[in-house]
Amino acid sequence: MMNKVESIVDSSKCGKLILPTTHQLRSTVVNALLLDFVKSIFPGLLSDLFRPANWWILTRIPDSGRVKQTLRFKFLKANSTTVSIRELVKFGKKRPQKTIYARLLAKAAHALAERHYKIEPRDLWVEPYTVASAWKPCSEERDWEPSDGSTGYIMISANGGINQQRVAVCNAVAVARLLNATLVIPMFLYSSVWRDVSQFSDIYQEEHFINYLKPDIRIVKELPKELQSLDLEAVGSVVTDADVAKEAKPSFFLKYILPILHVNRVVHFVGFGNRLASDPIPFQLQRLRCRCNFHALQFVPKIQAAGALLLQRMRKNESRSGPLDKYLVGSFAKSKIKGRNVESRYLALHLRFEIDMVAHSLCEFGGGEEERRELEAYRQIHFPALLELRKTNKIPSPAELRIEGLCPLMPEETVLMLAALGFERGTRIFLAGAHIYGGKRRLAVLTGLFPNLVTKENLLSPTEIEPFLNFSSQLAALDFIGCTASDDFAMTDSGSQLSSLVSGYRVYYGGGRMPTIRPNKRRIADIFMKNNTIEWKVFENRVRKTVRQTKRIFSRPTGRSVYRYPRCRECMCFSAKSGV
Repeated sequence: MMNKVESIVDSSKCGKLILPTTHQLRSTVVNALLLDFVKSIFPGLLSDLFRPANWWILTRIPDSGRVKQTLRFKFLKANSTTVSIRELVKFGKKRPQKTIYARLLAKAAHALAERHYKIEPRDLWVEPYTVASAWKPCSEERDWEPSDGSTGYIMISANGGINQQRVAVCNAVAVARLLNATLVIPMFLYSSVWRDVSQFSDIYQEEHFINYLKPDIRIVKELPKELQSLDLEAVGSVVTDADVAKEAKPSFFLKYILPILHVNRVVHFVGFGNRLASDPIPFQLQRLRCRCNFHALQFVPKIQAAGALLLQRMRKNESRSGPLDKYLVGSFAKSKIKGRNVESRYLALHLRFEIDMVAHSLCEFGGGEEERRELEAYRQIHFPALLELRKTNKIPSPAELRIEGLCPLMPEETVLMLAALGFERGTRIFLAGAHIYGGKRRLAVLTGLFPNLVTKENLLSPTEIEPFLNFSSQLAALDFIGCTASDDFAMTDSGSQLSSLVSGYRVYYGGGRMPTIRPNKRRIADIFMKNNTIEWKVFENRVRKTVRQTKRIFSRPTGRSVYRYPRCRECMCFSAKSGV
């Protein structure tokens, strides 16, 4: 834990130097680590963090009797910090500040400081169930003739962010095959939320997409000239999300869209968010969706190159490749796959706590009246329909929403969950996501307990990341790579599209060796309800049990997305021998 202990003593004035015992040193290091956490977040919490017994041990470290000693410690290689006993007294006098989960955060800091002497839980970095390795990718297998696309042309302008657009693209591929239509390379709508003008070819390899799916459907880059001048809206060829129910069955498209194609030769879907049902879908059509998501969509070289740099630096510049690298960064992956090195492994965390998520949840997050005013103003601009719905009193109160597990996990809750699961303080963490609501103040909770936390902005130089700035979808693609290739992946919102696609990708290509932490928010909320009284060991055990239950291996439930749950015979093949 410590590389060096320095005793600053004037030997001419002091007699023989009396060194502290191992037990005393250990307690001192623990308390100094706690102080490091306090200094970075809440200086006023010192009185909560240091119990009388620990403080007594700290002050009992003997000095010469003539001159006060100042002990200095170096803690973590990645976060070297120097702390003196004088500083403990100084920070102990600071005015305490109110913070969320102050008591549990104090206990977590103490547990992390002591954990250096313990071994991490066995199943922390591995899939706990060997049956996970019995599922193998097989969606590449085809059992049909190519479609000639003679019915007409399907255009799609997908809305949302990169992950919603990815789903829309693969659903459009399936609909094109269903209707024997030719797909025009998808377009992406500009969003006032995402503010990104990127189009398909800015993110994905266009030629690979066209050629890989050639045995399935016909894809062209633009409409034929004779159709380009057609007023699609005037002739009734524009179909919006208002015209198509969510999770529409194939029969809807055959009944209502196919006749338009026969008459006008073209249909333009605008939006197309979740407009194709997960079930019931014909076997080969479902397989095509998997094939599109896991094989046909490859990032452009610019994104792959930056993603490869990101992975290399997360792994401390080791020349090793992870099992998923070649699918994510293509030729930029290291040529040789080596075994995992404990020193270079990392955890990826998708902390879905951006202001849009926070505001839309209608929950409260400990910020008081100022927070309520800020989120209300955001809702008035971006979610006016939500405010109208709330006036009907049909929406539960913030307290009820939290009890039901409908609120996004706060950074404080997330860091407590990770600490309870057994991750060491020195764990390397890649944080994905845009701007966390609350900014540096909220992030300080994470870095206070886990100082080796970085983002893509930290890993890439200003020159390297500059081409992606102002392109949120391309930045999100880098997050996708960083999360998917990680040795362990933790999400805070299982409903997040990014988390869903990342976890599905890890299942499909991971060979049962890519664990994912997916907390049950309702059970987690119940645990946090007792934050004022629960002891750390009980909290730790309950969190571990809750998370372990979500790691059970099962095939895709009916009606659930194949992009998130690819363990189904349409996408993957099960071999009982592999899971033994």
